[in-house]
Amino acid sequence: MEFIGTFWSLIPPIVAIVLALITKEAYSSLFVGIVVGALLLAGFNPVDTLNFVVGGSFEMAGADPVDVGFINAISDSWNAGIFIFLVILGIMVALINAAGGSAAFGTWAAKHIKSRVGGMLATFLLGVLIFVDDYFNCLTAGAVMRPVTDGQKISRAKLSYIIDATAAPICMIAPISSWAAAVSATASDLDSGISGIQLFVQAIPFNFYSLLTIVFLVGLCILSFDYGPMAAEELKALRDGELGSLGNEEVVSNSRASLWDMLLPVLMLIVCCILGMMYVGGFWDPEAEGYMNPVMAFGNTDASVGLPWGSLIALILSFIFLLARRTITFQEAAGCITEGFKAMVPAMLILTFALTLKLMTSALGADVFVAGLMEGAASGLYMMLPAIIFLVAVGLAFSTGTSWGTFGILIPIVLPIFASEPTLLTIGISACLAGAVCGDHISPISDTTIMASAGANVNHVDHVRTQLPYALTVAGISFVCFVVAGFVQNAVICLLLGIALVVATLFVLRATVGKKSIEDQKAYPIK
Repeated sequence: MEFIGTFWSLIPPIVAIVLALITKEAYSSLFVGIVVGALLLAGFNPVDTLNFVVGGSFEMAGADPVDVGFINAISDSWNAGIFIFLVILGIMVALINAAGGSAAFGTWAAKHIKSRVGGMLATFLLGVLIFVDDYFNCLTAGAVMRPVTDGQKISRAKLSYIIDATAAPICMIAPISSWAAAVSATASDLDSGISGIQLFVQAIPFNFYSLLTIVFLVGLCILSFDYGPMAAEELKALRDGELGSLGNEEVVSNSRASLWDMLLPVLMLIVCCILGMMYVGGFWDPEAEGYMNPVMAFGNTDASVGLPWGSLIALILSFIFLLARRTITFQEAAGCITEGFKAMVPAMLILTFALTLKLMTSALGADVFVAGLMEGAASGLYMMLPAIIFLVAVGLAFSTGTSWGTFGILIPIVLPIFASEPTLLTIGISACLAGAVCGDHISPISDTTIMASAGANVNHVDHVRTQLPYALTVAGISFVCFVVAGFVQNAVICLLLGIALVVATLFVLRATVGKKSIEDQKAYPIK
């Protein structure tokens, strides 16, 4: 019990993350982290340790039991819904590919997108358009844009960074999204004098990490350079054609296929998933709070139900459409069910390990430890507190791999601290949300990061290590903005400062560490 609610609660995820970055192997690293967490919970008792790893219930005197282990991670209804959504999307991708839609889209893209900058910006725009949910964003944008980026010899590591940077950061500034729903739900039960969705909307202008990530990504694409491990991956793609794909992506050509065999199923998927989330949120239910109100419907929805619901309908409609077009036989379409499932097995395995590790971290009382840190910080450095909150949120989300859990822990702590300062309250909430997104973005055990790897079909650890320098660059600038915001308390001034810092940083990086990347692109032009 001496480990509960102390710094030891963060040791399991730290062990898993460090091992993953050293060994470049995710499965064993996550498993070791899980075992370390179980050892701490069990007080190093071997029998209890095994029980906690497999699927037990940890009980502490005076507290409710906490479920831990693989079985509880898999059996959770939210996780089960996300697994189903993953499988359905895998089947959808396999179906479109088998019908020749991917090849037809690749042929069209080769004629219309004729530069690396165009390919990256097109991926960015698609990511922005799919703003309703980060899982949906990562998997859909990755599957659709692979032929485009492959044709321009853009590495899968770069593709995974682009779709990851337009997933959580975009969802966190979109009032109609599953993330807005999560923030609203967190704040709805608190006596703050303001509704959850209003709190979310007011926080958007101060969400520096999300907003500056967009500026950074667009600038990086336009200036067309890279640095750090990403530059090495891009060089391999340009020089040797090694994109970093995990394989199992043989593109099927079909003389009967057209561009619509890709576009229409994807459009049906987007529309049906949005309608599914609105339906679950009570948009058409006269007795529900979200009746005929899209904002409230998304605020009340359950993505783990709405996304599988919508994607299943889209899959059925796509089956009917492609069979009617005779671009695929019934036997081939049925075979895509097993092929799609197999394609998603690596992502589901990593997600299972990561979710189990989160259960361990929660049982060890990471929230209690962080709450103590925040309450101690509140007694001094009042104006610096937004910047401190941002750093704490980054650290917690990075260690636990959950942004929703992070702001779920921190928002109830931040609200009383700034109860008498409305503007500082908004900045403090924004710091929670921005830090949660940032930590989630760079964490190897984050489900969104895992989804981005799956969407680009790239090695998960490669995705993490290549995007880390980019995310940390924006995080550093965001920290400066939160320091200034604590004193200035003006969103426009702080945001303009942040944009100026991002642009200046990009030009400095391009002239220094990015110079080699530009030379490589000139030495190996796309033919």
